[in-house]
Amino acid sequence: MKKSYLLLHLAVVFAGFTGIFGKLITLNEGLLTWYRVFFSSVFLFVILKLFKVSTRISFKEKLDIAKVGLLITTHWIFFYASIKYSNISVGVVCYSLTSFFTALFKPIIDKKSFVVSEMLLSGITLLGISLIFHFDTSNQLGIAFGVVSSAFAALYTIYNERLVSNYDSKLINYYQMLGGTVVLGLLLPLYLNYFPAESIIPSAKDTFYLLFLSLFCTVGLYVSFAEVLKKIPAFTVNLTFNLEPIYAIIMAFLFFDEGKDVNTSFYVGLFFVILSVVLQTLITVRKVK
Repeated sequence: MKKSYLLLHLAVVFAGFTGIFGKLITLNEGLLTWYRVFFSSVFLFVILKLFKVSTRISFKEKLDIAKVGLLITTHWIFFYASIKYSNISVGVVCYSLTSFFTALFKPIIDKKSFVVSEMLLSGITLLGISLIFHFDTSNQLGIAFGVVSSAFAALYTIYNERLVSNYDSKLINYYQMLGGTVVLGLLLPLYLNYFPAESIIPSAKDTFYLLFLSLFCTVGLYVSFAEVLKKIPAFTVNLTFNLEPIYAIIMAFLFFDEGKDVNTSFYVGLFFVILSVVLQTLITVRKVK
């Protein structure tokens, strides 16, 4: 269990860089996401061959895995849109709502009763986010995209949790990234018609960032994510990922000077986000014991 929690927090550190790359890469959110899933599927194909992981599953199983991949692909599109239309801090803090949506969606999907402790902890997170933004109205569009993004992230975690007990995590992520590559690739011409881009080919600098993003913040992150879900509940995983905004915001303050407007309510809000993570971790460890 300790190794699983260590792996989880390592994955959170990698996740903290995703928002930074969303700001650094000049492509729009649709193209950025497509290149991310494309490069990730290539890396995962090579990894499957190196580790000699069998891909002998039925076409229906591949399709079912790929469908879940569309959830994470959609999450990334809205996540990067949130960053592009506002800033890194808005995008990553809205991601903290993933635990709230998990607590809301999972009982409905599994047809079970709501867990009071999860709803209360999610409420603490929601309070923290409200304080961080201090009811900010200057980034409404970015916040709206961020909220939608977190909802899709929650759905991805819930459905991905069902896959990890039956398939190799590398195999899962390969077909998920492949599904995102194919479907988003087919929709890109329509997407670019409504949201035109100056260039559809990434620059040398963007290509470097995309390769790093794909290898470490996608392949490394989501393989670790799938492994962790075998030992730790989806709600706890999502709640722990609330630490991602803290890492990302610190980096945004250092490299993009986003900390110039920070006030006391921001730090109080961060305290509540961290508190919700600590409390849920303690509750989970106590249950295991």
